Amino acid sequence: MIILAFDSTARAASVAVCDGERLLALYNIDNGLTQSELLLPMAESALASLHLSFSDVSLVTASMGPGSFTGVRIGAALVKGIAFGRDIPCVSVSTLEALAESASGLDGIIVPVMDARRSQVYTALFKSTENGTERLTDDAAMSISELADRLKDFSGQRIYLVGDGYEVARRGLAEAGVTVERTPDLLITENAYSIAKIASRKYQNGETVSDTDVSPIYLRMPQAERERLERMKGEN
Repeated sequence: MIILAFDSTARAASVAVCDGERLLALYNIDNGLTQSELLLPMAESALASLHLSFSDVSLVTASMGPGSFTGVRIGAALVKGIAFGRDIPCVSVSTLEALAESASGLDGIIVPVMDARRSQVYTALFKSTENGTERLTDDAAMSISELADRLKDFSGQRIYLVGDGYEVARRGLAEAGVTVERTPDLLITENAYSIAKIASRKYQNGETVSDTDVSPIYLRMPQAERERLERMKGEN
């Protein structure tokens, strides 16, 4: 089963092509260009290098958030566009779950942290197991001080951060007295291979949707909507 996976929820653009959970191609680019400029050409190049085309894809998936509002929408639109008219099943994957999957080989508590602005991070807690990771909490947006309070329950265990909020969260947690381990650099950033692996398992469990049912995961309203509501309050 050929799986085409995308990640566009943070700075980097990532595309993976897999046969089930076996990685065939992985492209990651972080050069300042927007994902809308990068992802489709990357997918076309990855498939062509394997002598495949979009007609060979059996499952299409992407991280649907949380993350950059623009990036999340780009990923959802790509999945919809590729699946539309081809009757290809789709799978939506939590960005935080995919980040934890990337670091599943680390022994301890894995904490994805994505910069949510306004002194907050998108985060969830996972525990590494022999079979991958076990989710401990739901995805949420919270301050680093709130995250520090949650992590104090895991005192004495190794704690690893992953995600684009790594540095800001590491500094904030250190100030709050929470010690974290150094995460290997290659495991910190998101990549589409983790998304493909999770999607493969969801497919086996029947957790697929049609292109019309693909939708982003937002833990907060987009900034433009928040600003609009604030203006309306001011006018009233």
